[in-house]
Amino acid sequence: MNRLVDRFDALWHLFVKELMKFGVVGALAFVINASLTWILMHTVFEDGHLKAKFVATTVAIVFAWVANRLWTFRDKRQSNKRRELFQFLVANGIGMAIELGCLGFSYYVLGLTSAYASFVSGTIIGTILGTIFRYFAYRFWVFTQELDDDPDFADTAALEIALITDPPLAAGAEHALQEHAVRPGPDAHETTEPVEGR
Repeated sequence: MNRLVDRFDALWHLFVKELMKFGVVGALAFVINASLTWILMHTVFEDGHLKAKFVATTVAIVFAWVANRLWTFRDKRQSNKRRELFQFLVANGIGMAIELGCLGFSYYVLGLTSAYASFVSGTIIGTILGTIFRYFAYRFWVFTQELDDDPDFADTAALEIALITDPPLAAGAEHALQEHAVRPGPDAHETTEPVEGR
């Protein structure tokens, strides 16, 4: 039972650390998105609030892609960069649709056409809902390296717990597993290669 609690505690700390990084990136992307939306709605897109929101969100998406890939989820990037980029763009396309949907509903359905109303509906409400969706899309679809491949974790549940509670013990346990892996199996014709550690 204690091992299960320790494992849950380790997973929880990893989740919180990752979520904090995502929050920092999201906050910076929000500032970029909000600032650019406000500027564009009062300058070149004064009569095109959806266009202003689209441009601002696109710029924020580019920033978020770089920051999340190189910092938040840097240990969970896919080896296939094209696939990862495609999935990232799809996730952000849906996130952008959520933001634009909130703005469009406010502007066309509710008839709230002021810049302030558009800012609140699209940039505040829409961004909050879009960000929630993006996090889960990034974590479980875009950046999908298996947890056991994460460098913060060992190869087995037992080693994970040992690594958290007693790193020297974990090193000894991993060495013992490697020793066991090089022993010949029941078939004398089989040869086994040593298992490399991390």
